[in-house]
Amino acid sequence: SRSGAAMAASPGALRRAGNEEFRRGQYGPAAALYTRALALLEASGTARPRAGAGGGRPQAEPLSRLCPGAGEAAAEERSVLLANRAACHLKDGACRLCVADCSGALELVPFGIKPLLRRAAAYEALESYSLAYVDYKTVLQVDCTVQAAHDGVNRMTKALLEKDGVNWRQKLPPIPTVPVSAQTRWSIPSAGAPRANAPSQAEPGENVPWGLMAQTDQAAAGMERARTLKEEGNELVKKGNHKKAVEKYSESLQLSQECATYTNRALCYLTLKQYKEAAQDCTEALRLDPKNVKALYRRAQALKELKDYKSSIADIKSLLKTEPKNTAALRLLQELNRA
Repeated sequence: SRSGAAMAASPGALRRAGNEEFRRGQYGPAAALYTRALALLEASGTARPRAGAGGGRPQAEPLSRLCPGAGEAAAEERSVLLANRAACHLKDGACRLCVADCSGALELVPFGIKPLLRRAAAYEALESYSLAYVDYKTVLQVDCTVQAAHDGVNRMTKALLEKDGVNWRQKLPPIPTVPVSAQTRWSIPSAGAPRANAPSQAEPGENVPWGLMAQTDQAAAGMERARTLKEEGNELVKKGNHKKAVEKYSESLQLSQECATYTNRALCYLTLKQYKEAAQDCTEALRLDPKNVKALYRRAQALKELKDYKSSIADIKSLLKTEPKNTAALRLLQELNRA
């Protein structure tokens, strides 16, 4: 059981401790502290907002009637904690967890710049370019001066043009219209108390990345470099130069652990008959995205070559739960059953 002191810690104290861990690069421990702070808020009963009419600001539960503003403050606090935990997930390459936390933060406080940017980065890493594009465009409606969003829109435009051709815009999900109230919320300082999630007023020690802009920019530059290296690797694969592609993917993975980079390198290892390395890369990819079809298929291929037929069949069966009609997987399963 935890010590009385730890149990008595307030959500704010836990958040500050989490921020400190984040600064030191301890993203797992930071996420655990944010999780404890969220549990404490949940237990106090002040952070159970329900969506307002028309998708507006969340309305607090009846408790806040006794203490006006308490429900809204708790919703903001919870939103900040979710956005901060999302930053940890993004650093650790757990992109789906990052998306989930950002979406939770945005339900509580719509149009928050930080959760929108982090969710966009996670979608980009997951190669969900149209969803990333929508989030980057939404950020620019809130604040048109955010350079990271401009850069993101440019990258996604290029990626979607390559993927879907000149009519790529027709396939986009709708971009939400940001109400004027949400725009002014970020650009005009309020006369009242500083809002927990407002970048213009956040104290450096209170909210992870606005107080760490240089570090965040550095991380963004690292992710951008990682993406470039991955694309260079992809080009080398197209040319059949798998050995050189492995080097590019390895450099990319040193900067950012992305599921797609692991599965791409695994493909190269399979071609180079380095089956053990291929299986290891797929395992890393599945740690980030447990249902990833490419990772399951390629690990099954590697395990088959390593003559671990039982594990290979288990991977194919897991894959078929997600995609029952995957012809390549069904064909491999037939081969394995004959082995």
